[in-house]
Amino acid sequence: MLDLSNIEVVYSSVILVLKGVSLRVQDNKIVVLLGSNGAGKTTSLKAISGLLRIELGEVTRGSIVFDDMKIDHLEAEEIARMGIIQVMEGRKIFEQLTVEENLRIGGQARPLGGSRKSGLNAVYRYFPALGRLRRRTSGYLSGGEQQMLVIGRALMGSPRLMLLDEPSLGLAPVLVQQIFHIIKRINLEQEASVLLVEQNAIAALSIADYGYVIENGRIVLDGTALSLKDNEDIKEFYLGIGQSEKRKSYRDVKHYKRRKRWLG
Repeated sequence: MLDLSNIEVVYSSVILVLKGVSLRVQDNKIVVLLGSNGAGKTTSLKAISGLLRIELGEVTRGSIVFDDMKIDHLEAEEIARMGIIQVMEGRKIFEQLTVEENLRIGGQARPLGGSRKSGLNAVYRYFPALGRLRRRTSGYLSGGEQQMLVIGRALMGSPRLMLLDEPSLGLAPVLVQQIFHIIKRINLEQEASVLLVEQNAIAALSIADYGYVIENGRIVLDGTALSLKDNEDIKEFYLGIGQSEKRKSYRDVKHYKRRKRWLG
C-alpha cells in the first residue's frame, strides 16, 4: 500500500534529517515507528502526508509510493484526498469551535459522495463521549477527549491510511489503553491501515503487526511486533527491562551501545 524507498529529507536546503529511510505499510496492517526524540519519526510522517513544504522541507532523494503512484511531489491536500490522513502530535484542534464543528471540518477530505452523517455516526460509535459532548466548545475538553476528537476528525475523512503521531502523549495509562484499543478497532472494522509513531513501545507493539526503529534519521531495526517485543535491545531501551541489575547511565550509554549492536 505504502512504500518509502531510501528517502532523504532536507530542511531549508541545508539540514539533512532523514538519511535513506525505507519502510512499508501493507493493506489493513498497523505498523509502528519507534524512536527517541529527534530521531526522524515525525519528519517521516510529514514526508508522506506532504506537510514538509510548509516547514521548508523537501524529499531530495528516494521515492514515496502509495498504491503504485508516486506521491512525494504532490500537495498535502491532494494526498489527503487519496485517503492519507495525518493526526498531528499535540492534539491540534480548533479550540473556538464545538466538537461537532471540528468533526465536520474533517469531513471536507471525504471522497465525493461520502456521507458526513454516516461519518459522524461512526465517530460517535467509537467515541461515545464525543457524542455526549458534541455541542461543547472544544477548548474546554480534557486531554483525553481532545485526543479522541483529533482521531475522530481524521476518521471523518474516510482514511485508507492513518498517520498517528504520538497519540498517547500526555495521557493517563487508562486512557492510553482505551485509545489504542479504539485504534485497533478502527483498523479492523474500517479496514484502514495505520502508521503509528510512538515512544510508548509497550502500547504500540501490543496492537501493531510490524515495526521499525529509527535512529538519527536511519532505520536501524525492523521486524514483526512479536520479534521486537522479544528483542533484547528493545527490552532494554524501550521497555525498560535491562540485562543486568547494575544501573547504567541512560544518557551516556544508550545511543552508542544500541548503534554498536544493531549496526555491527
